[in-house]
Amino acid sequence: MPMFLALLALVLAVVALSLALQPRLVARRRSQLADGLPEDVLGLRQEVAALRAEARGSLRHLAVVRYDAFGDMGGAMSWSVALLDDAGDGVVLTSIHGRSEARSYAKPVLAWSSDQVLSPEEAEAITNARP
Repeated sequence: MPMFLALLALVLAVVALSLALQPRLVARRRSQLADGLPEDVLGLRQEVAALRAEARGSLRHLAVVRYDAFGDMGGAMSWSVALLDDAGDGVVLTSIHGRSEARSYAKPVLAWSSDQVLSPEEAEAITNARP
């Protein structure tokens, strides 16, 4: 019994110590995070503008269209997905599933359209991806 009480006291002491140090650790983390940030509003606005400019080129707009490519198959196993940035540039990927094979296609997209002929499902995926 005395050993159990000693262990319980030790555990409680460790918990109390960690709770006492918690505010110091949080304050230290906050100061470490704030070290790399500009202190003025203009600097923060410049940082936000730079992040927005960087995000414009990322593939942020996407849509998936699932469908049955052949009338005798079910389950909507074929699909087209559009992956586009803010300007509508990117790619539309299509996978057509048949009974014994699957074919995949990739078509470039510029300004929300493609110079290659799009299937209705591919055009729908691009339309659905547009904000």
